[in-house]
Amino acid sequence: QAQLSESGGGLVQAGGSVRLSCVDSGRTFASHSMGWFRQTPGKEREFVAGISWSGNTYYADAEKDRITISRINLRNTLYLQMNKLQPEDTAGYYCAATRETLSRAPGQYHAWGQGTQVTVSS
Repeated sequence: QAQLSESGGGLVQAGGSVRLSCVDSGRTFASHSMGWFRQTPGKEREFVAGISWSGNTYYADAEKDRITISRINLRNTLYLQMNKLQPEDTAGYYCAATRETLSRAPGQYHAWGQGTQVTVSS
C-alpha cells in the first residue's frame, strides 16, 4: 500500500519556480503510476500531471509548457517541477498513486498524500 508524503511547497514570487517531492514509504512505488493534483478551497481537485510506472508522462493541457513530472523509482520519489509560477497556481498540491496505467481522474487514484501548499505572490 502506497504511503505518500509531499514536501517542497512554500511562498514563491510570481515568475519563480518550485520543485515538489513526494516520497512513498510503502513498497509499491515502482509498480504504480503516479499523479499530481492541486486544489483550492471550494473547488474540485484538478489534475496537473501524471507519470506511468514505466516513465511515460502526460500533463494538463494548460500546464504542459511549464511543468515537468519525473520519478526515481530507486528512491521511491516523485517530483513536480513548476516554472513561471503565477498567483493562479496557488493551491494545495497532492501526489497520488493509481493502479491504472494512465489516468487524469481523481477517482482512479487509491492513495493520496496530505498535500503541500504552494502560494505564489504577485
